[in-house]
Amino acid sequence: MLNFSEMKNILVPVGSSKNAKNHLQYAVDFAKAFGAKVYVVQIYNVYTKAGTMIKIDHILERESQAFLDEHVASVDKKGVEVVTRVFKGNLVDTIELACKALEIDLILLEPRTNSIKEEVFLGKTSGKIIKQTQIPALIVPEGYVYKPIVKILMAVKSVAIEKKDVLQPLQGIKEQFKSIVNLLLVKTPEYREGDFEVNDELKALITNAENVEAPTTFQGVLEHYKDHHPDLLCVVRRKRGFFKKLWENNTILKKDFHSTTMPVLVLSGLK
Repeated sequence: MLNFSEMKNILVPVGSSKNAKNHLQYAVDFAKAFGAKVYVVQIYNVYTKAGTMIKIDHILERESQAFLDEHVASVDKKGVEVVTRVFKGNLVDTIELACKALEIDLILLEPRTNSIKEEVFLGKTSGKIIKQTQIPALIVPEGYVYKPIVKILMAVKSVAIEKKDVLQPLQGIKEQFKSIVNLLLVKTPEYREGDFEVNDELKALITNAENVEAPTTFQGVLEHYKDHHPDLLCVVRRKRGFFKKLWENNTILKKDFHSTTMPVLVLSGLK
């Protein structure tokens, strides 16, 4: 099996937030720990009115490229290879295609790539990427400075794993930082027999496991994460999963999600 501490390629989509420089610096610092390459991408889409003759594609592409070059020049690359790419197209489809073409192992996302509303935790752009793709993602809070990930809290309502390699990002981070992984098994009203049967692959990763009861995984985390003081929260994508009560649209408000103090690793669905 692939040793995931060989995390090779990290994707950083860039919006227009004030936090963009800080976020890219975190990505570079994180990539350095793994010896990974960072791809900094911007995606533009062209909406032209019927009858418009002006060819603006190349103008937008040139402007995006100039913006990215300046953006990358503003951070300390610390010897990390940083590559810029400009793509045209629909956000989610283009991100998925880029991830495939560039063999991306992890996307590093800002919570708000272009929202200026202070009350927003996860803005529409990042929300769409998290909600509509299956690529492992790390959401890094605004203003967060890189530090080794010593304690990880993984919260799930079921550990029934059917998909291959789904735990690789977690394995890689644990191996790289020699992290402690605490598993929070949240018994919700949807609990089914076998949901808490931890397989050998996951068992090898975790230090402690704790069972709690809550209406949703999300509630379980809110009630218990302060007991663990984690450096990273790890959750799993499900169609109606962790952000269930929040994901009716792509925006998540800070008042609904109090964990704005640590990165959140979002694994692709276990099934």
